[in-house]
Amino acid sequence: MKIISNKNNLQILHEDNHLIVVNKRVGDIVQGDKTGDKPLSEVVKEYIKDKYNKPGEVFLGVVHRLDRPTTGIVVFARTSKALTRMNELFSNRETQKTYWAIVKNKPSKEEDNLVHYIKRNEKNNTSKAHIKEVPESKLASLDYKIFKELNNYFALEINLHTGRHHQIRAQLSAIGCPIKGDLKYGFDRSNPDGGIHLHARKLTFIHPVTKEAITITAPTPSDSIWEAL
Repeated sequence: MKIISNKNNLQILHEDNHLIVVNKRVGDIVQGDKTGDKPLSEVVKEYIKDKYNKPGEVFLGVVHRLDRPTTGIVVFARTSKALTRMNELFSNRETQKTYWAIVKNKPSKEEDNLVHYIKRNEKNNTSKAHIKEVPESKLASLDYKIFKELNNYFALEINLHTGRHHQIRAQLSAIGCPIKGDLKYGFDRSNPDGGIHLHARKLTFIHPVTKEAITITAPTPSDSIWEAL
């Protein structure tokens, strides 16, 4: 896989006529929000406009999002056809999403399937994972396994089956394993960069136009804990 860096400070993992996939950094927002901060989508548009000398407005569709403190793979569509088809792939769960998370507390099982009912709290932008269904909750499912023990921490590989709000963060917190740096979900201190140790590591899907199988892997951020992996 060829990784392209450029003056826009983007790490591009895949690029073709229909899709562009980037490795999101801590603090980047994927789409514009009430903060008014410049979103990743605008940075990618500027990159496309500059690289291809495109006049006028550049089309770029946001296929999915990652939380601001999370890093890793984000897919954008360069055509409306690709956007429609990628939206269908994600909503029909026809993608395979793998995340890495660093936790301090060792899960009670080396590997497990976690099933909860996630209820979102719009006021404080959090979600709570319930064992049983509660009003306005949605089913959430993931598999995890411990794949490496580090000094004081454990590295988990997570395969996501549903895409609920803050799902991994809420479900790991519910089993007593909040993600390193995630104050919102019970970790005891923040990371210096304000991020959390949750990384969208790998994505596999069928290309919406060419129909070839695509697997994309995102390098982890450069800090001592990630590099220990």
